[in-house]
Amino acid sequence: MTSNACFDILIVGGGHGGAHAATTLRQRGFNGTLAIVGDEDVLPYERPPLSKEYLAGQKDVTRLLIRAPSYWHNRHVEIYLGHRVGAVDPVRRTVRMDDDRTIGYGQLIWCAGGRPRRVRCPGHDLAGVHYVRSYKDVDRLLSDLGRAGRVVVIGGGYIGLEAAAVLAKTGKQVTVVETQERVLARVAGCELSRFYEEQHRAHGVDVRLHSSVDRIDGTAGRVCGVRLTSGEVLPADVVIVGIGIVPAVEPLLAAGARGGDGVAVDEFCRTSLPSIFAIGDCALHVNPFADGREIRLESVQNAHEMALVSAKAAMGEEVAYRAVPWFWSNQFDLKLQTVGLSAGYDQEVLRGDPETRSFSVVYLRRGRVIALDCVNAVKDYVQGRALVLHGAEVAPERLADVGEPLKQMLETRGNG
Repeated sequence: MTSNACFDILIVGGGHGGAHAATTLRQRGFNGTLAIVGDEDVLPYERPPLSKEYLAGQKDVTRLLIRAPSYWHNRHVEIYLGHRVGAVDPVRRTVRMDDDRTIGYGQLIWCAGGRPRRVRCPGHDLAGVHYVRSYKDVDRLLSDLGRAGRVVVIGGGYIGLEAAAVLAKTGKQVTVVETQERVLARVAGCELSRFYEEQHRAHGVDVRLHSSVDRIDGTAGRVCGVRLTSGEVLPADVVIVGIGIVPAVEPLLAAGARGGDGVAVDEFCRTSLPSIFAIGDCALHVNPFADGREIRLESVQNAHEMALVSAKAAMGEEVAYRAVPWFWSNQFDLKLQTVGLSAGYDQEVLRGDPETRSFSVVYLRRGRVIALDCVNAVKDYVQGRALVLHGAEVAPERLADVGEPLKQMLETRGNG
């Protein structure tokens, strides 16, 4: 990379969002100069498998690549690896790299994602404390797990529970510590939380709720336990922290972009800075499926859809972002598929019997369907999307009736 490099469109971030923005631009006929700057040493790759198949040793990093190396070369997409953008100058339209070199841009698509939120208690920097955000994070974790019998997972969200499930299956003694009254509290309702708590406990995972970490104890510079605020010490050879991410937007905020917990964007993924878009985990946006609230969504779906919106807008085609959110999680033999956003629900309807390990939970707000959590229930997930998209009003007793397909409820919603 030369200090006077300049591209018509520069993409900062080598994850799903950056990769899809670049592929979309080329697929839609953009012939200008195009580059991706990524802070890792590997081409764009999938991150969701890191806490699942990659941690379980079922995939190596080459199988995570979103596109083969030849794809980028053949489509004249320059990719600069191992570089972090430290500053953005929206007047000169340049970015400054961590090695003080600069790159010019015509338009900038920012999709730098975020970095793991760190625990700040005493002992946070001991050897054996791990995070799961990059493949190198997992490689370091795997190198420690060989000699570890006891693992404490801090955080009962998707990442924490997925890692706990993988490690419990390998025979590790796993404890999950969650500060709230239930796991998945930020993303699901009580019915689903209790089900997953029971499943983890049935597989030998010790789930501690209403529990906070006071400190991480160590000996000879290495973790040996996790001390709770109650005074109890949980023995640990390895600690995994999964408590969310901090959006990587400091250069944009320093340049004057509106934001806070992320950088604010409009319905076309434009920031308040000229010719700069932001997408994915770091984009703070008004979401129509969140009752009009300004939120960030940490999901592949959001990165993918926002990449499409920003690429079109960069080429002069403005199509507002209005994608139905979806997520998934694999734990043990359970495939959880979520469509919509359940935050703010005022009623949840159980559809099916959790004892069968195939059921759904439907969430309503003011009588309208806003989300579904589907466990080993693919049909409900596929058909429920339309109910969320249209905000369908359906009587709870109909939603609970597994004998009636969800797609039929949309067709007859006026009679619900």
